This record gives sequence, C-alpha cells and structure tokens, in this order.
Amino acid sequence: QLQASGGGLVQAGGSLRLSCAASGRTFSSYVMAWFRQAPGKEREFVAAIRWSGLGTYYADSVKGRFTMSRDNAKNTVYLQMNSLKPEDTAVYYCAADPAVGLGLVRRFTSYKYWGQGTLVTVSS
Repeated sequence: QLQASGGGLVQAGGSLRLSCAASGRTFSSYVMAWFRQAPGKEREFVAAIRWSGLGTYYADSVKGRFTMSRDNAKNTVYLQMNSLKPEDTAVYYCAADPAVGLGLVRRFTSYKYWGQGTLVTVSS
C-alpha cells in the first residue's frame, strides 16, 4: 500500500514536499516513482528513483526544480518541489514496482502499485 501526502495550494515560485509512505510489504528493492495528471490530460512521468541508489530520473519539465529522495528506514520517498509553476498543477501519484527496466521508468504501465494521489494547486 502506498500513501501519498503533502499536496496543497501554493503560489507560483513556492515550494511543497510530497511524501509517499509504503506499507504492507518491503519496498526496499523497488523502483519508486511520481506521476502527475492534470485535468483533461494524460498521466505523465515526473520522477523515479531506485532504492539501491543506482539512479534518479526526472522529466525535463521538472529537472532542476524537483528532487526525489528516499528514506529506506522509513519506507518513504519524497518529492521536493521548488520554483513551482501553474503548469505543475495536477494530482500527483506515487507508484512502485519491483522490476522496472532502465528504459521503462517513465512509463506508467511499468508500475504495479499506486497510491491514491495528492492534489497540488499552484496559483499564478
């Protein structure tokens, strides 16, 4: 089970930190990811991280502004979002899967487990 939290309303240029707490199984070897979906748009990749620390991946649209990290002891991943823009407004979902190939981390179909989503609204 994945529980996402930390969303809210923020002004453009502000910051938020999302959290995704995993429970019910050990996610220590899983690939964890964040996706987002804005109204009327398809779900899109935001960031992903391998628990082993072999790699962190970002969408071009958030690179340099967002940072994904994890705390293995707490079975939790985070998404620090800085310099937020109105176009970042979306429902943010965390996802996990035990085996995602290097070329597939950006595809939402690669992930078996999903959280319920948390809404981020950035006002202009």
